[in-house]
Formats: sequence, structure tokens, C-alpha cells
Amino acid sequence: MSFLKEFRAFAVRGNVIDLAVGVIIGAAFGKIVDSVVKDLINPLVGIVVGKPDFTNLFLVLQMPDNYSGPMTYEALTKAGATVFGYGAFLTVLVQFILLAFAIFWLVKFINKAQSKVVSEKAAEPPAAPPPTPEDIVLLREIRDSLRQPQR
Repeated sequence: MSFLKEFRAFAVRGNVIDLAVGVIIGAAFGKIVDSVVKDLINPLVGIVVGKPDFTNLFLVLQMPDNYSGPMTYEALTKAGATVFGYGAFLTVLVQFILLAFAIFWLVKFINKAQSKVVSEKAAEPPAAPPPTPEDIVLLREIRDSLRQPQR
């Protein structure tokens, strides 16, 4: 089998296509969840905590020579300072926890919806079998008459 035929057989296999669709939908869903976290949840956390962005919480371990710029995390790291940025880690950790929480509720909702659909399908009575075709009925009668003992 040529390389192209082999690749085509691999690419059109059901699992690969399902995976591609899942990755595309996952990326789109990731953007939605990021927006929910950034634009909806973080401002609420900011009201409660004071500010949701902890990136400017850091310890300077080693300052670059002759640095006179702003004392922000971003400016110091660009200047080459050795910075222990625990605030940036806290920000990412909070965003991860909120993202995991949102995904947990989404999966819980999907599982509940799927179980409801499954229980509705189980509650439906099974469809009546289709009527037996005439030729099959005739063949059965012939078979049964041949099985009867001869007199």
C-alpha cells in the first residue's frame, strides 16, 4: 500500500475524525471558559478580595546592575532581574481552580442530560416487530407439513 493511501485510510478513520472534532470544540470551549473566568468570575473575586490579579506580588532575589525602571513584575523580568513571582503563580492557580470548577459543572450537566435521554429511551415501549412476509409464512407452513408423520 502506498504512503498516501495508508495516510488517507488513517485520516478518515472514525476515531481520528472524532478526535479532531473534539480538539476543535475543546479549543473553542477553552476560549469560552477563559472569557467566563477573566470577564465574569475574576471581577467578582476582585470585589471580594480586593483585586484578582496577583502578578505584582513578588520578591526580587537579584536586581540587575543600574536598573532604574518601574518595580513591576513584568518590567523586572524583562530587565533580567531574578524574581520570585509567587503572585503570578497564585493568579494562574486561581484561574485553574475556577476553570476546573466550571468544567466540573459542565460535565455534571452533560452527564445529567445524557442520563435523562437514556432513561427516556428506556421508558419507551419497544417497537412492535414488523409483520412476517407472506413467503416466509408459506415456507413455514410447508416445513411444518413436512415434519408431520406420513399416514
